[in-house]
Amino acid sequence: MTALPTSPRQPEFGRKLDLKQGRIDLTHGAGGRASAQLVAELFAPAFANEWLAQGNDQAIVPMPAGRLALTTDSHVVAPLFFPGGDIGTLAVNGTVNDLAVGGATPLYLTAGFILEEGLALADLARVVTSMAQAARAANVRIVAGDTKVVERGKADGVFITTAGVGVVPEGVRLDGAQARPGDAVLVSGALAEHGLAVLSQRENLGFDSSIVSDCAALNGLTVAMLAACPSLRLMRDPTRGGLGNTLNEICAQSDVGMRLDETALPLRAPVRAACEFYGLDPLYIANEGKLIAVCADEDADALLAVMRAHPLGRDAVRIGTVIDDAYRFVRLTTSFGGERLVDWLHGEMLPRIC
Repeated sequence: MTALPTSPRQPEFGRKLDLKQGRIDLTHGAGGRASAQLVAELFAPAFANEWLAQGNDQAIVPMPAGRLALTTDSHVVAPLFFPGGDIGTLAVNGTVNDLAVGGATPLYLTAGFILEEGLALADLARVVTSMAQAARAANVRIVAGDTKVVERGKADGVFITTAGVGVVPEGVRLDGAQARPGDAVLVSGALAEHGLAVLSQRENLGFDSSIVSDCAALNGLTVAMLAACPSLRLMRDPTRGGLGNTLNEICAQSDVGMRLDETALPLRAPVRAACEFYGLDPLYIANEGKLIAVCADEDADALLAVMRAHPLGRDAVRIGTVIDDAYRFVRLTTSFGGERLVDWLHGEMLPRIC
C-alpha cells in the first residue's frame, strides 16, 4: 500500500469511490485498477507523508543516531468499534506503546490490512481516519503498507497488522530482567477499562456501561519518566493478559517475586461492578493506555510525581514491591489481610480484545 506517484502514467479511475454506500469486493485486493483506486483515494490521503509518497515497494526513511527498536503486532478486535476507540486507534497506539515502554522514540509504522469482501467502505474509511489521527497525535508516520481482500465470512470485517520502528537513545536501557528485590512497582492509572469497554459492545455479553477504553499512545509519558528517573529499571504495557500476566513475565525474566497490595490497585467503581457481575478478575483484563514501571524504592515518590503531572499518568500509584523469591511468585495481600497467588492466566479470559 504505497502512494501512487503523480505522473502521466497514473491510471484514470473515473467515478470516485463511494465512501458512504460502497463496499469492499474481491477486485479491491486483486492488484489492479480497483486496488490502486482504494489506495489512491482512501489510504494515501489519510496517511500522507513524504516517505509514503515515494510510491515504491519500500519506504526509505532517515534514522537518527541511537539503537534501532522494532516491534510488530496484529489486531483482530471484535467488534471493530467500541467506546473510546476502534481497531484503527488500537493498531497505532498498541504499536507505539510497545516501542515507548522500551525507551524508544517511535518514528515509523507500516500497516497491513486484511479486508473482508462486503466490508462497508464507510467503516473502512472510519478506521483509516482513526489511524491517521492517532498517528498524528503520537507523532509517528505510517510509511508503507499492504491490502488484501478475502472472501465474505473469512476475516470478520478487517484485521490489521502493524510494524513499528523507533530509536533508543544511547545510555537508555530498559529490560525485563532488571527488576531487583526492594524495587517499587508502579502503574500509571486505572486498570481493566479497555477489555471491559470492548466486552460491553458484544451482542452475547452486552451490558450498559459507562466504561470507556483507555486506548492511548504513551510515548509522551515515557519520555518524561525517562528524563526524571535514572533508576528506572523497566516499563511494560499490560495489554492482553492484563496486569497479572505481565507481572509474571517480569518476575520470570528477573528471577524475582512481587508482593502487591490489593487495596492499592486502581480500579474504578464501574469496573469493579462489571467484574463482580460477570465473575471476571480485573488483574487479567487488557489495558491499552496504561504502563507498569519498576524503579528503585528511593526514587518511587519522585517518579510518581512526574507521572501524575502528565494527563495519562494522573492516577499513577504504587501497587507493590519486588521481593526475593526463588519461586518467582506474584503474591497479592488481600483487603482482608490474607494472601493469594496471582498466577499465569490459563487460557484466554476475553478473546478478541486487541
